[in-house]
Amino acid sequence: MGRTGLEALQDAADETLAGRAADGDTVAFEVLVRRHGPLMRAYAARMLGSTYESDDAVQETFLTAWIRLPELQDGATVKSWLMRILSRRCIDRIRARREHEDVTELDAPGPAAEDPGHIAEVRTANQALARELDRLPELQRRCWVLREVGQYSYDEIAQELDIPVSTVRGQLARGRRRLLEAMEDWR
Repeated sequence: MGRTGLEALQDAADETLAGRAADGDTVAFEVLVRRHGPLMRAYAARMLGSTYESDDAVQETFLTAWIRLPELQDGATVKSWLMRILSRRCIDRIRARREHEDVTELDAPGPAAEDPGHIAEVRTANQALARELDRLPELQRRCWVLREVGQYSYDEIAQELDIPVSTVRGQLARGRRRLLEAMEDWR
């Protein structure tokens, strides 16, 4: 029995998928969405601290990508290209939020069978971390989220943000130090 279009493209390189999607292949674009969506949702959730807002930012990113894919020069860089679009979307939302009211919502993960006191403590700690992340300078926050949430290497962060690796190291060190100091009561 033959494989469906989606199954046939699962193992295709990003470059191939981006090229086909740029030519209007919706199945190739769906594979890109499935492949990179989880990382993008995790990144947006950490940047924005709100599930509904992060889902909207990711969806807007994919809509923009679908429209602008023909402009992408190197299909092999589609992941970093998507992350740059998403990063800009998140920053725009953070700026808009600061113009109004700066409220951070964060759902704490955990099985329902856990002690409610523990769940409340985790939720409060996550909210405190989200507030402290919001207080970091933008570059430190972006480096931290890419490293800790996205599991990017230092070289990948440098490439993603178009900065030297030494700057990545410095930004991460300062960001981690500030977060450790701010979160000292939660240790």
